[in-house]
Amino acid sequence: MMMEMSCKSGEKGGVGGLLDNGKYVRYTPEQVEALERIYHECPKPSSLRRQQIVREIPILSGIEPKQIKVWFQNRRCREKQRKEASRLQAVNRKLAAMNKLLMEENERLQKQVSQLVYDNGCYRQHTQNNGLVSKDTSCESAVTSGHRPLVPQHPPRDASPAGLLSIAEETLTEFLSKATGTAVEWVQMPGMKPGPDSFGIVAISHGCIGVAARACGLVGLEPSRVAEILKDRLSWFRECRAIDVLNVLPTANGGTIELLYMQLYAPTTLAPARDFWLLRYTLVMDDGSLVVCERSLNHTQNGPSVPQVPSFIRAEMLPSGYLIRPCDGGGSIIHIVDHVDLEPWNVPEVLRPLYESSAVLAQKTTMAALRHLRQISQEISQPNVSNWGRRPAEFRALSQKLSRGFNEAVNGFTDEGWSLIENDGVDDIAVLVNSSPEKLMALNLSYANGFPAVSNAVLCAKASMLLQNVPPAVLLRFLREHRSEWADNNIDAYSAMAAKVGPCSLPGTRIGNFTSQVILPLAHTIENEELLEVIKLEGFAHFPGDMIMPRDIFLLQLCGGMDESAVGSPAELIFAPIDASFADDAPVLPSGFRIIPLESAKEASSPNRTLDLASALDVGSVGSKLSSDHSASDRCTRSVMTISFQFAFESHLQESVAEMARQYVRSIIASVQRVALALSPSNAGYNSGLRSQLGPPPEAPTLARWISTSYRCFVGAELLKSCGEGGDGILKSLWHHSDAIMCCSLKSVPVFTFANQAGLDMLETTLVALQDIALEKILDDQGRKALCAEFPQILHQGFACFQGGMCASNMGRPVSYDRAVAWKVLDEHGTAHCICFMFVNWSFI
Repeated sequence: MMMEMSCKSGEKGGVGGLLDNGKYVRYTPEQVEALERIYHECPKPSSLRRQQIVREIPILSGIEPKQIKVWFQNRRCREKQRKEASRLQAVNRKLAAMNKLLMEENERLQKQVSQLVYDNGCYRQHTQNNGLVSKDTSCESAVTSGHRPLVPQHPPRDASPAGLLSIAEETLTEFLSKATGTAVEWVQMPGMKPGPDSFGIVAISHGCIGVAARACGLVGLEPSRVAEILKDRLSWFRECRAIDVLNVLPTANGGTIELLYMQLYAPTTLAPARDFWLLRYTLVMDDGSLVVCERSLNHTQNGPSVPQVPSFIRAEMLPSGYLIRPCDGGGSIIHIVDHVDLEPWNVPEVLRPLYESSAVLAQKTTMAALRHLRQISQEISQPNVSNWGRRPAEFRALSQKLSRGFNEAVNGFTDEGWSLIENDGVDDIAVLVNSSPEKLMALNLSYANGFPAVSNAVLCAKASMLLQNVPPAVLLRFLREHRSEWADNNIDAYSAMAAKVGPCSLPGTRIGNFTSQVILPLAHTIENEELLEVIKLEGFAHFPGDMIMPRDIFLLQLCGGMDESAVGSPAELIFAPIDASFADDAPVLPSGFRIIPLESAKEASSPNRTLDLASALDVGSVGSKLSSDHSASDRCTRSVMTISFQFAFESHLQESVAEMARQYVRSIIASVQRVALALSPSNAGYNSGLRSQLGPPPEAPTLARWISTSYRCFVGAELLKSCGEGGDGILKSLWHHSDAIMCCSLKSVPVFTFANQAGLDMLETTLVALQDIALEKILDDQGRKALCAEFPQILHQGFACFQGGMCASNMGRPVSYDRAVAWKVLDEHGTAHCICFMFVNWSFI
C-alpha cells in the first residue's frame, strides 16, 4: 500500500511507514510481516544488510535504513523482555512450589516434635514407675537414643493374589507415612540446606531399623515420565546389576502390582553382593498424585518366590518408593524414600559403617535418583549437541558403560565367565580371567578396519586397601591430576594396543615416566559431581618403530565424588583406553579406583584443596602453623579403596600377563600409600618422607634467600617488600607473593623444582608433582622463541625481561600475564643453582 510520510520538518514524504507526529514510524501489517521474516533470519543486521533490505524489498523501499535499525533494536528489546518475563514466571512457579514443599515439611516437623515430646513424657513416666530415676536421668527419648529396636517376628504372609493386594495396600500406607508423616525420625542431611536454588530437601534416618533416606524436590517433568524413569533403575542406579519383572497383576482400583527380582553389585572386593525379592505397587491416587512403592517379600508363603542365589546376600527393603505430584504450571513435586536393611553383620566389621550409614544410602541411591531426574529435565529443556558432536544421552550411556564394566570386574561373578586363577603365594592381589564368548562379544574386540583383534581373553587384577586420615575426594583429585605419580605409560600403551590387530609385547613396569597428559572435558552433570573426559597421553613409543613417530594414547575417563563437603559420597576414577576415532562400538575395558568413606562425619577440610602445597615446606614457624591448622580442622577419617585393572590378552600369554598385572597393581598400591601418606595431615613424618622420596630442592628457607639475594643483585631492586627476620620470614613473604614465582633446573630439558603459592595456582599443580612439568610445556611458540633468544643474556648478564604474553597451566588452561622476569639464582658459593621466573599480574582466561 502507498502511504504518505512526514518527518520532523513536515517536508519529507515517501513510500513506506507513516511518521506519527514526527516522532514514531507506524508500519503497515505487510511491512511488519516482512521485517519479522528478516528478523527470524538475522536478528541483528549490519548497516550494509539494512541498506540491502531497503533496496531489495519493495514494500520497505520508502523507509530509511536508520528507521530499520530502530525497528530491529525495538524488536530485540521486546524479545528480551518476553524471555525475561517467561523466566520470571518460571521462577515464580518454582518458588511457589518450593514454598508449598517447605510448608508441608514444616508441618511434618511440627508433628514430629509433638510426637517426640509425647514419647519423652511416656519414657520419663516409665522410668519413674520402675524406680530408674537415680540410674538414668536423661530426658532423651527412646526414639532419639539411637538404640536399634527389636525386630518383631511376624508369621509368613500370604502371597496369593488377594494376599499380595493386602501387602500392597499396607506398603502404600507405610510408605506415605514415611514420605509425608512421622513414621521415621528424619534429620537433615549434613551439608544440605533447603531453598529455591538448592538441590532439594534431603534427610536421613535416626534410630530406626536398617538405614533410610528421604529427598523432596522439584523436577521439570510430568509425573508419568518421572515414574517411568525411576522404574528403570538400570539407567540411573550404578550399583544395580539386574532387575527382572517376573509377574504383573492389575488391581481393581486401576493400580498395578509387579513382582521383581533385583541384584546389586558389591561396591568393594571385601564384601558380597546383595539381592532383593520385591513387590512394587503403582497407583494413581484420588488427588492426581502418582505413587510407586516397594517392599521385600522375604517372609511369604502360598505364592511365587526366588530361592537364594550363590554369591548374593538376600537383603530386605522396607516400605520405600516415590510420591509424585503434579505441579501448577508443569513439572512435578517428588518425594523419594529409600529404606533398606543390608544385613551388615554379613560383612567384615571394619566395613559395617558402609552398610549402616544412612548418608551413604542417600548419596548413592536417593540423591542419585533426584539428580538423574534433574539432569533429564535440563537436557529436555536445552536439547543442544554437546562436545564432540554427541548429545547428553550418549555421554550418559558412556558413563554407565564405564561404571558397569568396572563393577563387573570388581565383583567377578562366575555366571559372567570370570574364574579365579592361582596366586603367587601372596594373597594381596586377586587375578581373574574371562574368556567366555559372551564377554568378548560384549566388548566387541575389533576395530573399524574389520579385522578381528588378536586378544581372546580378559584378565582382571584387583585389590582393596584401608586408608586412614585421607579424605577420599582429596586423594581422588590427586590421582586424576597427577597420573605420573602412579601410572606406567608402558602398561597404558599395552592396554591400548591389546585390542588392536597385531601382537603386543609385554612391557616392564616403570611408574611415572610418560611426558604429559591433557584433560579434554566431554560432559558433566548439573552439580558437577561427575565429570566425563578424555585423557590424552602424549608422545608414547611402545614399539621400536614408534620412536620415530611417537603415538598418542586416549583414555575415556569418568570422575566422580570430588566434593569434600559431600558426606558419605564415594569417590571414583574409572578409565578405559579408546581409539582416537572415539567410535561407539569401540571396546571398553574399564579400570580404576573407588574410594568409599567408612565414617559419616562431615570433614572440615576445604573443598578446593587437592594438597596443602605449603605443608611440603619444612620451614619451622610457617610449616608448624599449617600443620596445626590441619590438625585442628581435619578429623580422623577411614575409607576403603578398591583398585581394579583389566587387560585384554592372548590366551597363551596368560601367565605372563597375570604376573605383569600383579606387579603393576602392587606398584600402584605402593604409590597410593605414598601419596596418601603425603596427603595425611596427621602424619608427623610427612615432610621428611616426601623429601626423601621425591627429592625436592635445598631447604626452603635457604632457597628463598638465594632467590631474593640474586634478584637484588642482578635486577637492582627488592623482590620482597618486607620479609622480617631470618630465613623463615623470607620464605613466608616469598610464599605469599602475589606474582607467580617458580624455579627451573639448569638442564637440557628444564623442569620446575620450586614454586610459591601463586605459581602453583597458575600451574594448577602441587609441590609433589611439580618436578614432572617441563618449562617448555607451559610456554607457547612465541614464549619458547623469546626464551631461546634471551637465554644467553640470562646466563651472562644474570636476568632478562619479557613482554606480556600467553602460557598454559599443567591442565591446559590458557594463562595471560603482563610481563615476565627471569634471573639466575646463585648459591652461597656463587654457582648458578637454577633459573627463577616471575610472571607478573597473571590470570586465567
